[in-house]
Amino acid sequence: MGQINLTQVTKSFGDVNVIPPLDLQINDGEFVVFVGPSGCGKSTLLRLIAGLEDMTSGTIEIDGTNATSLPPSKRGLAMVFQSYALYPHMSVRKNISFPLKMAKMDQAEQDRRVNHAAKILNLADYIDRRPGQLSGGQRQRVAIGRAIVREPSAFLFDEPLSNLDAALRVGMRMEISELHKELKTTMIYVTHDQVEAMTMADKIVVLQKGNIEQVGSPLELYHKPRNTFVAGFIGSPKMNLIEGPEAAKHNATTIGVRPEHLAVDPNGIWEGRVGVAEHLGSDTFLHVHDTGLMETMTVRQTGDIAVNHGDTIRLSPNMEMIHRFGPDGLRL
Repeated sequence: MGQINLTQVTKSFGDVNVIPPLDLQINDGEFVVFVGPSGCGKSTLLRLIAGLEDMTSGTIEIDGTNATSLPPSKRGLAMVFQSYALYPHMSVRKNISFPLKMAKMDQAEQDRRVNHAAKILNLADYIDRRPGQLSGGQRQRVAIGRAIVREPSAFLFDEPLSNLDAALRVGMRMEISELHKELKTTMIYVTHDQVEAMTMADKIVVLQKGNIEQVGSPLELYHKPRNTFVAGFIGSPKMNLIEGPEAAKHNATTIGVRPEHLAVDPNGIWEGRVGVAEHLGSDTFLHVHDTGLMETMTVRQTGDIAVNHGDTIRLSPNMEMIHRFGPDGLRL
């Protein structure tokens, strides 16, 4: 089981209220990602669930039990931090089995759990090595293995891939997703990287200044952002948000157009000058200035197109894919 319910949870540091009253339900077996800009409260919220921070008010239930006052060791959760926090003098086997040894678990059961974790994390060939003999990705897998052997009701990941290079991040992202499919255990994952959120989550929780802006599946948030904040945060490159007379034509205060819903077209309705043109082979990203609509408009075209810095181009938006927002920033 891994059902976690937060009811009117708040957190203040002195006079600073970092988590206003917040309600959230995390279902058993879900992969939930907390995402938002730095300082939005996502790591604080994770630490409240783990019991590493005391709540100011509210209730946390884990599998139907009020866990608000329980210490971290009694909550049945396992946390994986940004720092691997491995013991350098211990082998992989001893690092993974350490929490079981502290719990005075039977040696045979320790061995069974460690061997199982090593197998599913592809660490069996490194089980007798020390952390200093491992790559960053392998060390992160050891840290995850140490969490797996506890057989928790939920895993909590606090930006676990931040210390890895780009290629390793992509690889580990896939490995954690595969791990979730195999274990079918609730996972809560904190990241500032919305690409990680989109590719890993069953459910995304978008946070800003401690408030939940929207909860939903990745594609729900992508296709139907609740407000301009979510619209501008979810998606890479981010949505173009246009105000002024052009938005008024659509009976809106702000209209949003995703880069892939703009086409370079000699008969297009908007004109601009190409700044940076990023030719990636599979896609071309154009950063267009002087449109009179916004400072820089981003355009995504499939494949390579013959457009360069300084060129004047015209753009056609897909009118069926325009998002409309009112004066309060909410979706119309």
